[in-house]
Amino acid sequence: MNPTKPYLAGHYTPVVDEVTAFDLTVEGTLPPELSGQLVRNSHNPKPGVTPTHWWKGSGMVHGIRLRAGHAEWYRNRWVRTPALDGAPYMTGSGPDYSASTAGTHVVEHAGRLLALCEANHPFALTRELDTVGAFDFSGKLTTAMTAHPKQDPATGELHFFGSSPMPPLLTYHVASADGELMLSEQVPGATAALKHDFAITENHVVFLEMSVTFDHTETSGIPYAWSDDIAPRLGVLPRGAGGAARIRWYDIAPGQALHVANAYEDAQGRIVVEGPTLDRAGWELSWNWWAGTGGPRHDEPVTRSLTRRWVVDPVTGIVTEGLCDDLNVEFPTINDDLLGREHRYQYAIAFPGGGSGGSHGVVKYDRIDGSRQILDVGAGVLPSEAVFVPAADATREDDGYLLTVTSDLGRDASSLLVLDASDLRRAPIATIRLPRRVTAGIHGSWIPDEQTS
Repeated sequence: MNPTKPYLAGHYTPVVDEVTAFDLTVEGTLPPELSGQLVRNSHNPKPGVTPTHWWKGSGMVHGIRLRAGHAEWYRNRWVRTPALDGAPYMTGSGPDYSASTAGTHVVEHAGRLLALCEANHPFALTRELDTVGAFDFSGKLTTAMTAHPKQDPATGELHFFGSSPMPPLLTYHVASADGELMLSEQVPGATAALKHDFAITENHVVFLEMSVTFDHTETSGIPYAWSDDIAPRLGVLPRGAGGAARIRWYDIAPGQALHVANAYEDAQGRIVVEGPTLDRAGWELSWNWWAGTGGPRHDEPVTRSLTRRWVVDPVTGIVTEGLCDDLNVEFPTINDDLLGREHRYQYAIAFPGGGSGGSHGVVKYDRIDGSRQILDVGAGVLPSEAVFVPAADATREDDGYLLTVTSDLGRDASSLLVLDASDLRRAPIATIRLPRRVTAGIHGSWIPDEQTS
């Protein structure tokens, strides 16, 4: 491995093999309703492989199985795609959607566990994290699939999109609750702007075309760069058949949001969208790290993004926007029972700098009273995206747990922390010691037993 590449060093140093360990040590008491498995994805190239960009590292999934107050097992497995062994994405006949890194996210829908990378088809995994193969919805999916699909908590439908710098530039898809692809519509007027995430509300879909767009001169293998020449905008379309043709675009300020915390329709019928957003300096700082072309060392911040709120008024056509606070954050999450609906609490990972101090931490926002809590995880420790799991007897939105996997450079070890989502001032409810340091990852999901059996 090339030690000068920051995405192959420190918290991001790839693990070199696959292991399985049983009966993990638990400190504290695991809530008995945590019955299922936390599955996380990470870019983890095989030994001897140095990808030209962090995003091009092959996917490795890490799973932690909990049941009846016990941590039954940990296992990690590479997602065995053609790209793992060097197959190119582009062929003479066009893109090979099976040549995926499958290293960005892992979700469950309709009983299928899917490893995702936005330039390709998803890859199906077994409950034990072994690779089944590329999944294309019985041949109906003919575009790539975003790594950030949205499952509507009311209908069970899975909303997602395929984006490409070549036509079709943007295609909106919906799969039914039982996993059948039932809608695919090309979105007119879309551009080659980078679309990593999007949002849904009860009645709308929101796409973000911001300041980063396709650039054929980019040499890292990920052909995107910041441009001051494009007009950033939000696209809002009605959900359902025929909605794509009725998309309406709204101009917004320059910036780049990679992730959306949530969106909803307020009492006045306005559409509210929130998510961490980079300015040009923040984007270039992050890109230098991802591409390994200079910038921060592995122990310095790899992002500089502040949470922004957009309020779209479809009557006046006016968008009101502004920063929510001064925290340097990424990987926002919520209680997904409120996805697409108005929510009060929001979680994120804080990076050093701004109002977050000198260490990484887990953040909880109260959007009603404006307060926030920050759990400082300590020097040399990096937490993963905090996944919310509702408590069995939940009566409030924040009754539940946050699950985050930490990478501790001082101990060369990792743990799964179970936090009280209602109060981050409390010590962890439980700490599960993992048998190895887990490569700092990107996104993951809690898969309850009833969804994986």
